[in-house]
Amino acid sequence: MLLKHIKASLMMLVAMLMVSAAVFTGTSMAQQQKVIIKGSTTVLPITMKAIEAFNKTNPNVAISVDGSGSGNGIKALIEGNCDIANSSREMRNEEFAKAKAANRKIKEIVVAYDMIVPVVHLSNTVKNLSMEQLKGIYDGTIKKWSEVGGENADIVVVSRDSSSGTYEFWHEAVLHKTNVRPDSLMQASNGAVVNAVANNRRAIGYIGFGYVNPRVKVLTVNNIVPTLANGKSGKYPISRKLYMYVDENKFTGNVKSFADFILGNQGQKLVSEAGFIPVK
Repeated sequence: MLLKHIKASLMMLVAMLMVSAAVFTGTSMAQQQKVIIKGSTTVLPITMKAIEAFNKTNPNVAISVDGSGSGNGIKALIEGNCDIANSSREMRNEEFAKAKAANRKIKEIVVAYDMIVPVVHLSNTVKNLSMEQLKGIYDGTIKKWSEVGGENADIVVVSRDSSSGTYEFWHEAVLHKTNVRPDSLMQASNGAVVNAVANNRRAIGYIGFGYVNPRVKVLTVNNIVPTLANGKSGKYPISRKLYMYVDENKFTGNVKSFADFILGNQGQKLVSEAGFIPVK
């Protein structure tokens, strides 16, 4: 058990370092031109792959990326602290108002489509949940796994924190804006949700499709399997767009080149490789 705990802690530390660390390649910092990206952890795998490929032909461009949540990325863009805000939700009206007051001319770019999938511990016998059952689990109406065909055990609810675009989409699409259970374990990233669920046989969480891995079991929703085809067609019931927001007044040079790269053929291929659905 101690070894497992140490391994889990190390994995979480590595994930945190990957998310928060800046990614710099090429020549020295003094010679490089900077692009600063902040925001959604869901969009992070796409961004990381794109940076690596983009720098092969643009070695003098230093691109830093920080996965601190959609809300934090949008806030940083409004305050002028980043060039691109990654977001897994649409900007709110009040955020647009703040941007306008700060003389920001916001441009919205859809870079990919995503599915949010419920995940449970590998030992969980439940295979499918309806949208109504998911709502009941997360608002506290359903408290035991036996109520949805599982064992007679309490359900441990794992959720993203309120600064997350994934949380906001789940809050609207699944919970219909009702409150999540007050005893939910709130996590700061998709990776943290995976860790929490993988280490608790009674837990349920939700993650972006690009974060699905063998450590957790994916459930179907309304008996629909979360596949790329079902996500693209809209058949899977919890699907969404992924965004990059920029200030059009500063949308030039390397910032525009990087965004154009992601929307191009090579960038959209990387979207697929990261486990998401390309726009084109």
